[in-house]
Amino acid sequence: MPDLPVVGIASTPDGGGYWLVARDGGVFAFGDARFFGSDSFGGETPESPVVGLAATPDGGGYWLVTTDGGVTSFGDARSYGSLQGTSLAQPVVGMAPTTDGHGYWLVASDGGVFAFGDARFLGSMGGRSLARPVVGMAADPGTGGYWLVAADGGIFSFGAPFLGSAAGTPLSGPITGMEATTNGSGYRLVADDGGVFDFGTATFAGSGA
Repeated sequence: MPDLPVVGIASTPDGGGYWLVARDGGVFAFGDARFFGSDSFGGETPESPVVGLAATPDGGGYWLVTTDGGVTSFGDARSYGSLQGTSLAQPVVGMAPTTDGHGYWLVASDGGVFAFGDARFLGSMGGRSLARPVVGMAADPGTGGYWLVAADGGIFSFGAPFLGSAAGTPLSGPITGMEATTNGSGYRLVADDGGVFDFGTATFAGSGA
């Protein structure tokens, strides 16, 4: 099991398994998820910690992303570029792949969005005043757009429909990430205490809160 905190999860296409990734780059496969490799530093925090994992649409590979915008590819995941070596105003906090897996977006905590491969840049919160930092993003498979989520549950939509947010809702713990439904008609937010918040057609199936 991970020596350092788990910072990301991604499911296989059929939902029969998933990968977890730890801050040191260690990857752990469960169910029908296949292990393709990792960036593990043996339980020690690397200079640029891993902050997320995204799987290819066919489940044949995955990408890891670090705080400095570095992207590492495993399995059939292809590298379409990274921000490593680029001066960033704020660290990268997550990534999301395009529907065909031929590109991806990276997002920084100030809401800056960076597009690679066939991912289209549709806007960002970079340079705007935020009540709380952005902590993650999800791609909309229906429109090709994306959503950003902030720690207070605020949602920012770009080329994707706004379906509601948790901004203004009393939270016992900050929001740490989000995921979209397979058709893009809904999304879920998750808080650090395991609380889950559903919007659109996303159905509530329980939480860890």
